[in-house]
Amino acid sequence: MNKKIFHTILTCQMAFTLTGCCNFDDATHEVSVIVQLQQPEDCVSDVSLEGKTVSIINGGQVTSVVTDASGKALFHNIIPDMYDISTSWSISADEYHSATNNQDAVSGAMIAGSVNSCLISGEGTIQLKTNLSANRDIVIGKVYYAGSRDKNNRNYLAGKYIELYNQSDDTIDVSGMYIGLTEAESTIAYTLDNIHTAFADSVVLLKQIYRIPAGSPYMVAPGGTVVICNSAIDHTTNDDYENDLTDADFEVKDVTGKYQNNPSTPAMEMIYQIYNGTSVMNLVQSGPMGVVIFRTDDDVASWQKVYPYGKTAGNQWVLCPVRHILDGMEALRNSSSGIDVKTKRLNDKIDAGYTYINATSGWNGETVYRKTMKRAADGHKILVDTNNSSNDFNVSQSIKPREYDE
Repeated sequence: MNKKIFHTILTCQMAFTLTGCCNFDDATHEVSVIVQLQQPEDCVSDVSLEGKTVSIINGGQVTSVVTDASGKALFHNIIPDMYDISTSWSISADEYHSATNNQDAVSGAMIAGSVNSCLISGEGTIQLKTNLSANRDIVIGKVYYAGSRDKNNRNYLAGKYIELYNQSDDTIDVSGMYIGLTEAESTIAYTLDNIHTAFADSVVLLKQIYRIPAGSPYMVAPGGTVVICNSAIDHTTNDDYENDLTDADFEVKDVTGKYQNNPSTPAMEMIYQIYNGTSVMNLVQSGPMGVVIFRTDDDVASWQKVYPYGKTAGNQWVLCPVRHILDGMEALRNSSSGIDVKTKRLNDKIDAGYTYINATSGWNGETVYRKTMKRAADGHKILVDTNNSSNDFNVSQSIKPREYDE
């Protein structure tokens, strides 16, 4: 199956009436706004934009409107402010083939559009671009990166893990699949603007890369999961928020001996590690934290490496081509002043949004996980995958490995 994901950059273009400028003389004055859906650029023929739900979100309050025959959603009584805007819907495999002229075997596709922090300041029309993505077999289903405090109130890191999920109706071989962790420095090595200038949005900076062993097949059934952890032991003896990971599929073996490893758990292959003297996955407990999965026949260890933008010394990050990435998710830091979207490392081609935990510093046992959208014919869950972590993920202190809610 061709797993190439088609994406377009999502933008918010406001067309204001009369003066065309932002006017806050009466910030509480309610306005009417139209959100006009645009056809996905990758379609060779039009898809129906009628009857699609468009939502605008402000401070947790969601207002939804269904589009008319021309793809317009008319919102009344909107108070000028910053809003997140999104839409998404599924199409069948036949509709996908008709829209793209691509006859690759897929189980359908998702059309989605979103923009974060869009200013609505007056009457006007918002042009909302949409993107088309074939349904992915393997997605990042869950990441536990917050850590916790043990029974002696000490910071506990050893129980962090990543979980992959098989969305498809087929059994999938995940051997040889790569897991990459994005750059997460307090001073961003490359901002999204830097990446756009230097590489035309074609790469992602990775600090660590691991590979599921490729020596023999590792089959995952429909609805099945792959748990990859730093320490495949029972962590519940240290804190109630922790998990029993003795049945993890793979373990990143700690070369320092700081973490207890399980000799019966297969080892992940370490391809690149930016930090000297360590091997474990550096899942930053407060964020930012980004994960991508990809496949390639390239010699990944030989991929280009770069210093921070404009520098000629320091740490070096691997440049991972976006074209190889199957899925990506990003969690940003939740601070007392809110989420700083400027700290995003993944562009809209990979993750048009972001998720986060409630704690500003971690250590509270929270896990981010994909919401459940529906069930397949055989009963396994289909997780939400709109290419926007703001829409796709929830957070929980109680959800366990291999569990997903309804």
